[in-house]
Amino acid sequence: MGFLLKVLFVFAFLFLQQTGAVHHLNSTTSAARKLPGSCNIFRGKWVYDASYPLYDFSTCPFIDDEFNCQKYKRPDKMYLKYRWQPFSCNLPSFNGVNFLEKWRGKKIMFVGDSLSLNIWQSLSCMIHSSVPHVKTSLIKRGGLAELTFLDYGVKLLLYRTTYLVDIEKQKVGRVLKLDSIQNGNSWRGMDMLIFNTWHWWTHTGSSQPWDYMEEGGKLYKDMNRLIAYYKGLTTWAKWVDRNVDPSKTKVFFQGISPTHYEGKDWNEPSKSCKDEKEPFWGVKYPAGTPLAAVVVNKVLSRVKNPVYLLDITLLSQYRKDAHPITYGLHNGLDCSHWCLPGLPDTWNLLLYTALFT
Repeated sequence: MGFLLKVLFVFAFLFLQQTGAVHHLNSTTSAARKLPGSCNIFRGKWVYDASYPLYDFSTCPFIDDEFNCQKYKRPDKMYLKYRWQPFSCNLPSFNGVNFLEKWRGKKIMFVGDSLSLNIWQSLSCMIHSSVPHVKTSLIKRGGLAELTFLDYGVKLLLYRTTYLVDIEKQKVGRVLKLDSIQNGNSWRGMDMLIFNTWHWWTHTGSSQPWDYMEEGGKLYKDMNRLIAYYKGLTTWAKWVDRNVDPSKTKVFFQGISPTHYEGKDWNEPSKSCKDEKEPFWGVKYPAGTPLAAVVVNKVLSRVKNPVYLLDITLLSQYRKDAHPITYGLHNGLDCSHWCLPGLPDTWNLLLYTALFT
C-alpha cells in the first residue's frame, strides 16, 4: 500500500505539473518575481565575466572552511568567473551600501539547513566587500547566529533548522512532528524571512535525526518523503499565514538546491561533480524539474500571504562545476553544498534584484 501511495502521489504531481495545474506562485507573488517587461530573472544562461567573483575569499572573515574552496587550494578558478544572464533583461549590480541603507535598523533572518548557511555567509561577504571597514559584531549561540553591521544597525540572522517543523524527544525516541512548528516563535519580529528546507528530508539510516514521524497524534515509522515534505511545508505555509504581517515582513522561499552526485542527471552517467570544471551548457537540463520543487510550487500556490519564490533550481542545476567537492573540511565528496565565492552569490544577486526592482 505504501508503494502504491508513492506511485499515485508522484504521478498525480506530474500530471498537475504537465497540465499547468501546479503554478509557480499565487497571483500576488507571480507578479513580484518578474521585472518590468515580464522578464523572468530565473531563466537565462551562464556567461563568462572577467570581473567576477564579487569578493575575495581571503578578505571575507565569514566563510566557513567547508565552503572555502580557494583556501583549500582548489586548482581551477573558472567556476568563479560565471555570471547569470537572464534571457530578457540585465540584473543590477550588487551594491552593499544601497542594501544596508534600504535595510537600516532592520532584521533579516535566513531559516533552514546548511544551504541557508551557504547563502547567509555569501550575503555577509558580498556586503562586507562593499563596506570592508564597517564595524561588525558576530554572535553565535546554539543554532542561532547574528551578524550585525553596526554602523547601519542591520542584522543578518541565521536560524538553523533542518525541517522547519519540529523534532521533539519523546519516550519512544526522536519524533519529527509534521504538524508542529513551535520553532516559529523565534522567527517573529523579523523584517525579512528567507526560508529553505529539503535536503534532510531524504536522509535515512544513521544520518536521519528522527526515529518516528507524527501527524495528528499518530506515529509513523516512516512515510514517503515527498508526502512528508508536502505535509511539513503545508504546516509552514499555515504558520506564515497566521503569523506574518505582510505590511511589515517580506517572505521568501529559497527554492530547491540541486545535488550533482549522479552524472546521469546531465547525460554523463559515469561522472559526478568531481573534476567538473564547466557548467552544463544546454537549456533543458536532462534530469528535469525535481519533484521536491513541484511540491514547493504546489504549497506556495495555496499560501494566502505574499511569498516570493527565489527560484534557483534550474540555474543551479547547470552548475555541476560549483561544488566544494573535496576542497575544504569534508568527509568524502561534497556535491550538495557550494563554494564561496560562487553560486550562492548569484542567489543573493537575484534576491537583491527582487528587493530593488
